[in-house]
Amino acid sequence: MDFETVSPENFGKSLRGIGLNLIVRNVLKQCDFLAAVFDMKAHRVSADFAIVTYGDQVFQLHSDGTYHSNPLLGLLPENPPRGAGVEIRLYDTDPEDAVQRAIATGAVILQEPTDKPHGLREAYILCENGYAWVPSTQL
Repeated sequence: MDFETVSPENFGKSLRGIGLNLIVRNVLKQCDFLAAVFDMKAHRVSADFAIVTYGDQVFQLHSDGTYHSNPLLGLLPENPPRGAGVEIRLYDTDPEDAVQRAIATGAVILQEPTDKPHGLREAYILCENGYAWVPSTQL
């Protein structure tokens, strides 16, 4: 699928399984963060929306304004962190590399790369929207 030209209707019809949609204050800034730290690709980027790919995984970013009639909007806190309790795990991203890149963007490092008993080396990076991004590799 060409994410740059697919119609909203056809994109919506193509979605299967479980989906991830992050509501963010600034779509453009979030896309820049995801590209700089995790080499993610953003498509159809506008002030209101982006399709983001991580390998063959697809998720979406929406700005607050696009949620004007959505029931979730009233639950979003005015002050960060927004994504408390959500871990977005990136199993194919080197945690050392991601932490160094995240530091360069000014992101908060909640946990430096650490070997965990569940067989992964992982770090916790908090973006400005309060989502915890967890780059991980197998031990």
